[in-house]
Amino acid sequence: MRDEAKGAALLAWYDRNARSMPWRVGPEARRAGRRPDPYHVWLSEVMLQQTTVAAVRDYFLRFVERWPDVRALAAARDAEVMGEWAGLGYYARARNLLKCARIVTAAHGGRFPQTRAGLLDLPGIGPYTAAAIAAIAFDEPATVVDGNVERVMARLFAVETPLPAAKPELTALAARLTPHDRPGCHAQAVMDLGATVCTPKSPACGLCPLRAGCAARAAGIQGDLPRKVPKKAKPTRHGIAYVARRSDGAWLLERRPASGLLGAMLGWPGTDWTGSAPPEAPPIAANWRDPGTEVRHTFTHFHLRLALRVAEVGPDAVPEGGQFVPPGQFRPAELPTVMRKAFDLAHSALKPA
Repeated sequence: MRDEAKGAALLAWYDRNARSMPWRVGPEARRAGRRPDPYHVWLSEVMLQQTTVAAVRDYFLRFVERWPDVRALAAARDAEVMGEWAGLGYYARARNLLKCARIVTAAHGGRFPQTRAGLLDLPGIGPYTAAAIAAIAFDEPATVVDGNVERVMARLFAVETPLPAAKPELTALAARLTPHDRPGCHAQAVMDLGATVCTPKSPACGLCPLRAGCAARAAGIQGDLPRKVPKKAKPTRHGIAYVARRSDGAWLLERRPASGLLGAMLGWPGTDWTGSAPPEAPPIAANWRDPGTEVRHTFTHFHLRLALRVAEVGPDAVPEGGQFVPPGQFRPAELPTVMRKAFDLAHSALKPA
């Protein structure tokens, strides 16, 4: 099966089976002349980094309803955007989202660069995201390679070199198949194929439009590819979170530093997260209680076990850091996931306000 035949079979399959997504312009709409909105493509691609389509869908819809174009997003307050992002994780993406929107608005008149090279100059846009936006929004024949594409290429060409060492080879093979005609549809077709047919476990080879040309299937090793170097075990870090509620219902919160993990997000005052249990460091004088429970959360590079301390304080209590947020201004849903877990556990341990 020649490369051209593979590409044609893939596009024909995509025309029949393309997934419906709120940011996507499907094959039928494209044939009718509708063009993808670069803002929608960029926003969805940033949200989809390290995150599933199912998790992103509602976030995307809320964002575009609240900020319908890049100029509106550029004018948004940082805290509002970070609040809407809460729960998606990888919060550096949200900070870069704002930086990128403001540069596109100020330096490019609210229009995204139309080439992969131009897009790479923007904050938060790496090689994959630049290629995806260039191909999908602007029909540049850029080679788009994510985890789904790597899996399809590894099986289609029976590449047995383990990841991540195989990445350059898989990218070169994906480039071989990238057409000059409909490159955006091709990119989405490969990703859809990997997400729905050429899945990590038990690939549905009988439904695959490329099965006749799949070298791994011919060798009976499709379920073993792509090979991967075993991951190292994640370390565990420990910390303490202090959840204090004032007698008027206000909660003691602090905004984390702009850089680093959970940067610029609101959260509970607490200790550093270290390899062993840290010493107590309460942010305010109070009768702190241990509710006998802890938050367990996993980040990309480590597991976190966060001990809780809860306290109720009087109206004149003065914290060493952070500030009390009145109940009418406090929205737990805007907390990052680990801090929301802490709130849920601590709230049940405190008396009703």
